[in-house]
Amino acid sequence: METLKFNKSHEWAKVEGETATIGITDYAQQQLGDIVFIELPDVGAQVKQFSQFGTIESTKAANELYSPLSGEVIEANSELVNNPQWINEDASGKGWMIKIRLSDASELDNLLDEDGYKELVEKESN
Repeated sequence: METLKFNKSHEWAKVEGETATIGITDYAQQQLGDIVFIELPDVGAQVKQFSQFGTIESTKAANELYSPLSGEVIEANSELVNNPQWINEDASGKGWMIKIRLSDASELDNLLDEDGYKELVEKESN
């Protein structure tokens, strides 16, 4: 079973079993503009829910990335280093950033579902 959840800082988590794939939302990449650089954690690093796990830079600004969930990084999308534009092209596909092994699945309750996230975006857009 796959669950898609969001945090208020516009990162998504796709949960499959004990693994979560994390990236930024399409809305976030649109707000950032052309992405030119990304810094991701190393495999084995621990990330905590709502804490910084990396940095993303666009032609407009540099922003911190916040993990929607806690766990151990089991994979980082190293291809993004040479292809940061993938985030603009496919934020929820080939633009994924890290995969983590969840340390506390109950943290999912702290995140927004798709409807809640759409409401957040609508409020920010007005």
